[in-house]
Amino acid sequence: MVILKSPKEIEKIRVSNQIVADILYSLEAEVEPGIDTLYLNDIAEKMASERDATPAFKGYKGYPFSLCTSVNNVIVHGMPSKKLLVEGDIISIDFGVLYDGYYGDAAVTVPVGIISEQAMRLAQVTKESLYKGIEKAVPNGRLSNISHAVQSHVKAAGYSVVRMFVGHGIGTSLHEDPQVPNFGKPGMGVLLKPGMTLAIEPMVNEKSYDVDILEDGWTAVTKDGGLSAHFEHTVAIAESGPVILSERNGS
Repeated sequence: MVILKSPKEIEKIRVSNQIVADILYSLEAEVEPGIDTLYLNDIAEKMASERDATPAFKGYKGYPFSLCTSVNNVIVHGMPSKKLLVEGDIISIDFGVLYDGYYGDAAVTVPVGIISEQAMRLAQVTKESLYKGIEKAVPNGRLSNISHAVQSHVKAAGYSVVRMFVGHGIGTSLHEDPQVPNFGKPGMGVLLKPGMTLAIEPMVNEKSYDVDILEDGWTAVTKDGGLSAHFEHTVAIAESGPVILSERNGS
């Protein structure tokens, strides 16, 4: 069941997402060759605690960390570790919090030092596809219009959209209805209405969209070893169109 939020509830979701946005901004500044991803996880936990926010992922279905840190061919759910980042890596950082009863959730893909043009283009196209999808989050549109906009942009660039994982509704639960795929034909799915809050999150692979899950039960990697990128925003649908709640400082 899709839960429509009141303006007061959307403001609470926005506050949670601003905490996420500020923490992701700080983490981006820390990314450089020679650091490990457990260090980033510790920073995120400390900053969340300072804001009286609870990391959303830690303990969720048994996940042991606060961050998901997905490097190179890791699509999503990469676990923080002591393995050092090296020049040329790309890292997707996914983070969420629970604050005042409402969740925030966002993700970015960040270069580690100087990266290849190939990796830079993949990240750029993925980010662009997120905003293409957000443009379709308008009242009286259909959910799959978002999905189709993402896939069309990705496919035109020669990449593939991951199908195993999708975006989602968000509010008092981290994952609510509806699911928001990043692929599909337009004009299908639920009717979009003011008050909906959606976490839209393209996951884009350099090559095939096929996925393997590692033995830890969480880490999802590209089956062919190609690179993967991931961007996510939490968005509210207003009468006037989409409002990005997780864009830093609301701008």
